[in-house]
Amino acid sequence: MLGIACVVSAVTLFILQDATIKWLSGTYPLHEIVLVRASSAVAVTLFAMRMEGGFRLWRTRRVGLIVTRSTLLVIANSTFFLGLASMSIAEATSIFFIAPVLITALTALVLRETVGVRRWAAVCVGLAGVIVMLRPGEGAVRLVALFPLAASCCYACMQIMTRRLGTTERASTISFYSQMSFIAASATMGLVAGDGRFSPNDGGSLSFLLRAWTAPSTADGALFIGIGVLNGTASYLMSQGYRVSVPAALAPFEYVALPMSVLWGVLFFGDWPDAVTYAGMALVCGGGLYVLNHERLRRRRRGAVA
Repeated sequence: MLGIACVVSAVTLFILQDATIKWLSGTYPLHEIVLVRASSAVAVTLFAMRMEGGFRLWRTRRVGLIVTRSTLLVIANSTFFLGLASMSIAEATSIFFIAPVLITALTALVLRETVGVRRWAAVCVGLAGVIVMLRPGEGAVRLVALFPLAASCCYACMQIMTRRLGTTERASTISFYSQMSFIAASATMGLVAGDGRFSPNDGGSLSFLLRAWTAPSTADGALFIGIGVLNGTASYLMSQGYRVSVPAALAPFEYVALPMSVLWGVLFFGDWPDAVTYAGMALVCGGGLYVLNHERLRRRRRGAVA
């Protein structure tokens, strides 16, 4: 129950963060937003670290796994936001949410936990939903949709690593190194492309990535800091959830993001999903919810036997 509560809370905060970043994507570059966000989030993470046992928790003997996980997280975030700049929140989030289905598959392949035929069938249904939303034959849309798909693959691998790290590391430790990786990556990107010399200035995903840095207004600066607080809190909660519970059992609860993404997309941007998006969402969500129901029935049967 603790893992479920952490994941649902984290997803709620992440969707609000995504809507805010999409709002800012037409004015500021991705690396500027991420640098300010991560710097603010570090403060939240350090507070959590202090509550969990003190700043000595930043020490870890699993440096290689920490670095690999953090790198996957940076790639997942970057590719998702690049897709979000040119897509509706609902469509980008729906494609990304093949990740819980992939987590179920990786749970079997990497963690060697039991995943039966029915859950494998749910994985196939989820993949079919993503194929529908990739819209084969619509070249431009299909290429943009590959960004959140790549993000979902990196995210699934990252959460499996979180499960392994959770046997020895606290959630605050994992979250601290995640935020430091964002700071390092965005600062490097800012030094290389922060003057805007590589920007195509077409308002698309590449423009969002390579646009020149711009001093934010007071209102936007407050949004930058707010994004950091949301991200720091959500990252800690997500790390805590996957640290204390089985990934395959938690993953379906991330689907609460789908109705939220539709809601924020309509309210903030007037983006109503079309029939193809709804069909793909239904398949992806259906596969995940089937896994959830299957897990519930398995636990009930085990309880009856006990």
